[in-house]
Amino acid sequence: MAEHGAVSSVLLRMNGAWPLSAAAREFAHAGVPVFPCAPWGKRPATEHGFHDASTDLDQVEAWWRQSPGANIGVPTGAASGAVVVDVDMHGPVDGRTSFNRATRAGLVEGWELLVRTPTGGMHSYYPATPGSEQRSWQAARAGIDFRGDGGYIIVPPSVRSIEGATVGYQVEEVNTGPASTLDAQRLRDFLDPRPTSRATPAGLDRDVDVSRVAAWVAARGEGERNRGLFWAACRLAENGLPASDALDVLTAAAGQAGLAEREITATVRSAYRTVHPTPARRGPSSLAQGISPLTADRWFSRDPARPSTGPARARGL
Repeated sequence: MAEHGAVSSVLLRMNGAWPLSAAAREFAHAGVPVFPCAPWGKRPATEHGFHDASTDLDQVEAWWRQSPGANIGVPTGAASGAVVVDVDMHGPVDGRTSFNRATRAGLVEGWELLVRTPTGGMHSYYPATPGSEQRSWQAARAGIDFRGDGGYIIVPPSVRSIEGATVGYQVEEVNTGPASTLDAQRLRDFLDPRPTSRATPAGLDRDVDVSRVAAWVAARGEGERNRGLFWAACRLAENGLPASDALDVLTAAAGQAGLAEREITATVRSAYRTVHPTPARRGPSSLAQGISPLTADRWFSRDPARPSTGPARARGL
């Protein structure tokens, strides 16, 4: 495994004027394994891709002697000592919005370098967590990929051909403060939470994490916001969370996703009525038994005199 900070240290010593072959040797000399990728592209040019990455200088020189224009691939994770948050810009997906949300939540601090990619996206470099495997993952709807163990990146001074123009990977910003490791799983849960399925056996749904469900709702995009809110409200209703508490939690989350408060209230009320339907009225006898057609609406009462359990205290969630 390369020393922590080795990748960033090499990147800080070079610029776009370096020949790709010289840059590849510099990485290998610093203990960072590299492998060739297609010129102006990202596809590995070796049979086994990043698994062929090497620090052997003879091998590295042979690869770039055969293909001087090959882009430089570096395996992420333990092999190179670096992990990367890949912020994508593809069509309607703008990963910068998701990255900014994660920044405000304090989940992506401590990066070493920010590298601008040829497509207008960004690579945010972090030291790999020592002794801990961090598997790569993708949160496509958020426009964020995590490049850890089992993944690779293209590094500067590599170049891509974008719509006929040659555009390079470039170091955009350097962190002058201390770098820190990244909690990749926490970031994934924030960007693309996976609430417990409705099909989970009885008893297991009691462990549903309210904050995780709320984060999942907040991350829904246009076209899936209302349906996602209804799904989440049903899960909270099934887990016994008082409707007024669910409304407090989900109003903030769904509001962040772009829904109006009136629509949020109607959707959450509908979900609770679906899970806990009000018994049909049968004349005076039903009123005598305390069954009222307003029962469901009263679940949503925000009477300040009523103590709220809050999301952190609700059934230990």
